Amino acid sequence: MTKNALFEIGLEELPARFIDDAESQLKEKTEAWLHDLRISYEQIRSFSTPRRLAVMIKGVAEEQTTIAEEVKGPSLKIAKGEDGNWTKAAIGFSKGQGKTTDDLYIKELNGTSYVFIKKHIEGQTTFDLLPEFHKIIESITFGKNMRWGTQSIRYARPIRWLVGLFGSEIIPFEVAKVTSSNLTFGHRFLGDNITLEDPLNYESALLNQYVIVDPLKREEKILKGIHTLEKDKDIQIPVDKHLLDEVRNLVEFPQVFLGSFDQQFLKLPDEVLIISMKEHQRYFPVKSLDGKLLPYFVGIRNGNDYAIDTVIKGNEKVLRARLSDAAFFYEEDQKHSIEYYLAKLERVVFQEKLGTIANKVQRVTALTEQIGKFIHLNTDKMSLAIRAASICKFDLPTNMVNEFTELQGVIGEKYAHLYGENDLVAQAIREHYLPIQANGDLPATEVGAIVSIADKLDTITGCISVGLMPTGSQDPYGLRRQATGILRIVKTFKWDMQIENLLRIAQDVFKQSNVPLSNHDQSFVHLKEFFSLRAAFLLKEAAVEQDIIQAVLHDGVGIYDYTLAKAQTLSEKRNDDAFKPIQEALVRVLNLAEKAETTSVDPQLFETDSEKALYEQYQFVEESYQDTDRNAEKNLQLIAKLAEPIHLFFDNNMVMTDNERVRNNRLGLLANIANIINRYADLTQIEWKQHF
Repeated sequence: MTKNALFEIGLEELPARFIDDAESQLKEKTEAWLHDLRISYEQIRSFSTPRRLAVMIKGVAEEQTTIAEEVKGPSLKIAKGEDGNWTKAAIGFSKGQGKTTDDLYIKELNGTSYVFIKKHIEGQTTFDLLPEFHKIIESITFGKNMRWGTQSIRYARPIRWLVGLFGSEIIPFEVAKVTSSNLTFGHRFLGDNITLEDPLNYESALLNQYVIVDPLKREEKILKGIHTLEKDKDIQIPVDKHLLDEVRNLVEFPQVFLGSFDQQFLKLPDEVLIISMKEHQRYFPVKSLDGKLLPYFVGIRNGNDYAIDTVIKGNEKVLRARLSDAAFFYEEDQKHSIEYYLAKLERVVFQEKLGTIANKVQRVTALTEQIGKFIHLNTDKMSLAIRAASICKFDLPTNMVNEFTELQGVIGEKYAHLYGENDLVAQAIREHYLPIQANGDLPATEVGAIVSIADKLDTITGCISVGLMPTGSQDPYGLRRQATGILRIVKTFKWDMQIENLLRIAQDVFKQSNVPLSNHDQSFVHLKEFFSLRAAFLLKEAAVEQDIIQAVLHDGVGIYDYTLAKAQTLSEKRNDDAFKPIQEALVRVLNLAEKAETTSVDPQLFETDSEKALYEQYQFVEESYQDTDRNAEKNLQLIAKLAEPIHLFFDNNMVMTDNERVRNNRLGLLANIANIINRYADLTQIEWKQHF
């Protein structure tokens, strides 16, 4: 026999950003809980709205599964002493299984006798176990937990009601002094209280009271309303997935409406209008069929279409006030020059130990010049990059960025155009903030990319050097994202640039600045480790195995795109049987080279032709090997040419001979070969598959 079960947590309105994760936790924790209790079921569905989290379990068995199993204990020679009595090991084993030594019996397994016990655990009634569900409710975590009133439980919002049903029976439990019942609540303004008699009626009962508990159905209703407007009005409404997820979690019964604003506001940059609508009011912008922004917006009401005209007018009034502020700020900002705003940066602190934003701009400008020289940037682009770096933060003190922080860089680009700056300079002001997210868009121009790297490199170097290393989930300056951005930019533009050289350049700039940092050697070690961790993260995302990641990053990141290519090449070779003799030769060299005390080699001390042949091949490979061409396959093939002479060398020579001079000479030769191999990767770190 089976029944259906329902649990619902009623709360004050949850923040939209918490809801999806909380619903997922509720479902996953319920599944694990039922599994641990040995309670079988057919299906679990989860639901969520701003005011509730719920889970419905269909086809729940009325009793736990009964367990009958055979448990193996110690071997007979351990379980029984020479006197034939049970030992402490046997007694302890039986007690641990809730039995006595009278329940022990002996069986042979693979030629050895062991003691066994048969366990029979009778299943309990499911209804008696379900009240423990309060532990699932209490275990749900949110982005921010708080205490409410006198309660000890920490939750995102206060719990107002609880539902627990097994069939038509109420499951008794309590959380935060709220007792479970079969009473739930409809829409805050349109619905009534609901007495639930059957879990299967949960969704339809709430729908009758203007609550759509399935978030995907709310999303579907929103999209249907948007598509209807597009068809009726000959417009297009770009649907931002992040905004769609948010608005569906802000309402219990969505109603789509179309509002408008004064056409005069279209003189503002599109980005200002879109940010005002999306980020501040949660509206969808409206465009013409040819992609031009129109003086309309789409909003989502939490309710039906009653008095919808009044609702539209209210929303239009709110948006008009915000856009009026934006228009005022936009006009006021243009009354001042770039130099006026740059002077203001001298009074804005970036970080107490790293100085002001103006200090940071000076360092970013110096870094931009050094990076430009490093990649041999031509004179014209160099001057543009330096100009972009020197004014890249000028928009921060403007009224527009103060009101709309999301527009930093974007407003800088707009104002730079108005002030007559070069197009590439203006674009670089916006691009130097990219990527905004770890996997976000990268700068499209070389000038923007260089300034972006300089800005991020200054932040990372400065913060880590003064002890602001990210820990756990705490990364207030976004150093991980910025380091990832640097690696992605360098890879995309294929610059011949070792990350470690960038770090040294950044440290040199700090040495020459008015905020010099102490202990540069230790800071460099921390910086190098930090970038290696970010590179390892990106390599893992590229499906590179952990041991190969360690092999290619053993001495730092180097040229990142080349490091990635080496990792991908080694991933292929580890499963290539033809590479096995090559790998064995190279790894043997690496292992023996650790004994070398010097890398000096005297050809006069060679005693065999195989020594001479290996030395000659080493010289050829050393001369031909070029990291800078970043051809991972070709360079590995070149190193592989050493394999055959290495095998012959080991077949015909005793490396650890008693003759000290000959021994050191041979170890020196191996050490030189090891240096070439290690420049590619530390092959000893790899778990070569063909060995298994």
